[in-house]
Amino acid sequence: MKKIFIALLLTVSSLMAELHQVWATPQFVEKNMKIIDIRTPAEWRETGIVKGSYTIMFFDEKGNFNLEIFLNQLDMVVKKDEPFALICRVGSRTGMVSEFLSERLGYKVTNLKGGIMKMIHEGYKTIPYGP
Repeated sequence: MKKIFIALLLTVSSLMAELHQVWATPQFVEKNMKIIDIRTPAEWRETGIVKGSYTIMFFDEKGNFNLEIFLNQLDMVVKKDEPFALICRVGSRTGMVSEFLSERLGYKVTNLKGGIMKMIHEGYKTIPYGP
């Protein structure tokens, strides 16, 4: 039931929201905005991560999530009124999560469209993930 409720909220918010989005580029990293990588540990190990980014998994490998745990971890990294960006593999997950965080919870979040794969394609050199 909880998953259905959150999915419904994400769907409804996507119809009404004006989401702040920018393309994920190596130049964006230079802006010194905090970047939260919401992928899974397996994905972080596979491609590496953006230098200086924070790894806070949202969806697990099966597509499940725990909003309370995610928000607790997020709140340890950013203040609600502090601008930050979300990145995932190609930008789909961060599109949904960014929209929910900004429109429903009031965070100042930017979705990095194209994700880490776009940045790697443009020549960005990730750093290895280490817990």
